[in-house]
Amino acid sequence: MMKNIPSVDQCLELHDRFAMLDNIRAHSSVVARVAESLVDSLERVGKTSGSLPEKEVVVAGALLHDIAKTLCIKTGCRHADIGQQICLELGYPEISDIVAEHVVLKSFRADLYRKGVFGAKEIVFYADKRVCHDEIVSLEGRLEYILGRYGDNNPAKEHLIQQNFRQTIEFEKYLFGFLDFQPEEIARHISSRRCSISR
Repeated sequence: MMKNIPSVDQCLELHDRFAMLDNIRAHSSVVARVAESLVDSLERVGKTSGSLPEKEVVVAGALLHDIAKTLCIKTGCRHADIGQQICLELGYPEISDIVAEHVVLKSFRADLYRKGVFGAKEIVFYADKRVCHDEIVSLEGRLEYILGRYGDNNPAKEHLIQQNFRQTIEFEKYLFGFLDFQPEEIARHISSRRCSISR
């Protein structure tokens, strides 16, 4: 069965159609650049044992991961759930799965990650955690921002956020075990390469 994956231009048109705020567009663009760079680098190094996700799928998922964020800022809905629904309605089921899990992975598969098996969901999930607004940051920096923005000084919420980031830190160790640069070098690595996201 042929996949229906939106192009970069189609994703940018959807940003317009869903009136995505400029800061969310900028964030999505940087997440896409990080995600694309990770897939390219995994391919270049060639140490993984599994097949890599298709770059077009990863880029589209990253560009659309916050497609519902503007709407949900206004209405208080859960943007990952509504974004998943939007992508399904648009006929992009593969992208909808990525959007649904960009905040929290439903299944954390350490057994696969140890072998170098990384899916599009995981790559976009991780890339999103490395971008605060439109700036590439450490996981610690992103955690601090998310706790301040979404923790509401609520111990239960803060615990869930910290638990999610513990998994992200673990994932980062597995991912970079198959790369030839360190997590703190992502920004420099991206600035030195061409990418498919031009605006």
